[in-house]
Amino acid sequence: MARPPKPKKPAETESTEPSTDLAPVVGKNLKRLRTERGLSLERLAQSSGVSRAMLGQVELGQSAPTINVLWKMARALDVPFSALIASNQTSGAKVMRSEAAKRLMSSDGSFQSRALFPYDEPRRVEFYELKLTAKGVEKAEAHAPGTTENLVVARGSVEILMGAEVHKLEAGDAILFEADQPHVYRNAGGGEAVLYLVMTYAEQVG
Repeated sequence: MARPPKPKKPAETESTEPSTDLAPVVGKNLKRLRTERGLSLERLAQSSGVSRAMLGQVELGQSAPTINVLWKMARALDVPFSALIASNQTSGAKVMRSEAAKRLMSSDGSFQSRALFPYDEPRRVEFYELKLTAKGVEKAEAHAPGTTENLVVARGSVEILMGAEVHKLEAGDAILFEADQPHVYRNAGGGEAVLYLVMTYAEQVG
């Protein structure tokens, strides 16, 4: 008798093992930030576009969300991305070994993000390594008003789409743009593309 096929994972869930150790950290931070703002799971689901069931699983540390879902939650909570992945660490120099890195993936695995800063506290400037598989496409949600992205292509050929604008970048090219609108990263080449991103959030007033 043939075994029944395994059920597919929902698109919102993380599909790769390296990020699963972030699940309890994200869950704890999500619950704290939501509670501080007096939001129910239902209200956060409505404002973020992430289902209530998924938010509940994330809070319990049962699901490690995809990078796109993390951005949606951060945007709805009006916090930097790092506020959801931050964990307390000791002071002093922090070495982040490549082999021990926590990588976040898109649901189809074509887009990968690695934070190049310690997960110790939320910060206004964040530094990431991004990778796109050949012909890979990643659609990014609009970030909080005043957020900018400064990208440099280390390897490959990439297109950045913002509305009707299309900017093609080759290795060594850089771009700075306001990221408070939906935008798309598209690998225009036949091999893996590697980019480095500096994300800067607007300074909080008051």
